[in-house]
Amino acid sequence: MIYELRRYTMRPGRRDTLIELFEREFVEGQEATGMRVTGSFRNPDAPDMFPWLRAFADMPTRRAALHAFYSGPVWLANRDAANATLIDSDDVLLLHSVGSAEPPAWERPPVGAAEPPSSLYVATIYHVEDGFAAFFAREAVPALTEAGVPPIGCLESEHSPNDYPRLPVRTGENVFVWFARFETAEEEREVDLPMLKPRLTAAPERLRLRPTARSAMR
Repeated sequence: MIYELRRYTMRPGRRDTLIELFEREFVEGQEATGMRVTGSFRNPDAPDMFPWLRAFADMPTRRAALHAFYSGPVWLANRDAANATLIDSDDVLLLHSVGSAEPPAWERPPVGAAEPPSSLYVATIYHVEDGFAAFFAREAVPALTEAGVPPIGCLESEHSPNDYPRLPVRTGENVFVWFARFETAEEEREVDLPMLKPRLTAAPERLRLRPTARSAMR
């Protein structure tokens, strides 16, 4: 599977305006074209950031689905309202799943749902060299599982050319992203993984994610 981890920088105070529009118009509107809106979140550490994740079966499906959505009636009717909330929408990591470790998705609540789940996800982003995924599976996953924080999804950079250039993605980077899920924010904990440090090419980034009311990652 191909994924986009998208992080939008919002105009101050406009994040919830976009989330309301997104959950009312853009979830089913995108999924009707053949993609999957896997997760949408609030970052409790960045009130003017809107992170979200969407998935595609492969790169050709991605190209066709993006063309269909961004040329279609749902986006054209609502783009001005969406763009009015945004400062930047180009912070996008193009990724693919590692093995069978796909981020989970539950049944989505209906349009109009307002109560977000209690859960917290943490996405850890590593800048790495080739071959890191196998090392992580061998050395880090057992330690995380023993500590009660097993990875529930692992993704790494997809280096295929971006064949829908209307939407930029970050290039020239090699990243590995893994997700942990906690039933509540109070249960969050971080596991020290010293064996990884020699294999990282930059400081890791830890992204805390609170699911929105209609997120399929719950």
